[in-house]
Amino acid sequence: MTEPVSRPPGVDHEADLEWCHETVQGVSRTFALTIDVLEEPMSTHICLGYLLCRIADTIEDAGHIPPEPQAELLRTYDEAINPDSETDIVQFRAEADEWIPDERTPDWIVVAEAPRVVATFDELPEDVQKAIIPPVRELVDGMAMFINRYANAGGLRIDTRDELEEYCYYAAGTVGNLITNLLTRGDLAKDKRQRLYNTAVEFGLLLQLVNISKDVYDDYTAENNVYLPAEWLADEGIDQEAVVDPENRQETAKVVSRTATHAQSFLGDAERYLKAMPLRHGNTMAAWGVPFLLAVGTLRELMSRPEDALTERGIKVSRQEVFAVMNAMRTGRKDSLSELREAIAHQPYHRVVTNAD
Repeated sequence: MTEPVSRPPGVDHEADLEWCHETVQGVSRTFALTIDVLEEPMSTHICLGYLLCRIADTIEDAGHIPPEPQAELLRTYDEAINPDSETDIVQFRAEADEWIPDERTPDWIVVAEAPRVVATFDELPEDVQKAIIPPVRELVDGMAMFINRYANAGGLRIDTRDELEEYCYYAAGTVGNLITNLLTRGDLAKDKRQRLYNTAVEFGLLLQLVNISKDVYDDYTAENNVYLPAEWLADEGIDQEAVVDPENRQETAKVVSRTATHAQSFLGDAERYLKAMPLRHGNTMAAWGVPFLLAVGTLRELMSRPEDALTERGIKVSRQEVFAVMNAMRTGRKDSLSELREAIAHQPYHRVVTNAD
């Protein structure tokens, strides 16, 4: 990814915008794929909206920051992106400085360059900013709330299914609303607008629950977070602090499967959301169809080998399947989404294509 530049933020908007697009490539493979197949102006709007969310995400995931300053830093960030506040992003950057590692990962480069991201965002049209800021602030507020809730635990410890959905709403349901806010700008029939908002959150919940199901090992070992609900683990006789212990793998794998099954319950609404999406403002079906179908493929792998989510091996779909899904969506139509979902649920899509040939 592009290293931080020496020029002050806002001096060269086009260069800053190019930096933001290049930076996403090193931060998130999934969102990079999405942004690459969006057209302008949606590509830029989603790129900058995502980076604003990623700054908060990085702070929330930072295990080396104690809970109290971690939550306070998120509150400062929330104020810094609040157009009605006198706090600016330079103040956030100053407060974040002591926590930014000397060896900066791509995520921490984005935090370090927060003034550049915000300066670039500030050049967007006013209606675009109004579409993005409220859901981003809701995401930030939710993250700070969860950090405060588990301040004495050293990391997040989700207790119940309802709390799991609450967390997923703040982490990803808000992003579903952000996307929908952008898509519904301007004239759009009331019934179409309502269909989108009725299922936007479910699209986000699906993607977040898939991530939670597949990333159990990394979430616990790298970030000291346990998202598998304590009540579900207790049903199998497992304590949250023993979630990745090898001797508990068989029982904990049942909870991984249970979480993945819960994610599957959102597939129908997520598909309906995609089919209701207007292809306007540079939006494309491939941009959101690809992560949806890769979630379907990931759920397939999770259900067949849930124990891998509890080890360094992890769960992921192959690069071959990613490329096959991307090719299918680039040439596909909305009405092909159901067929693709059905095929991918049963076997890796590149094998489907090969068998068809």
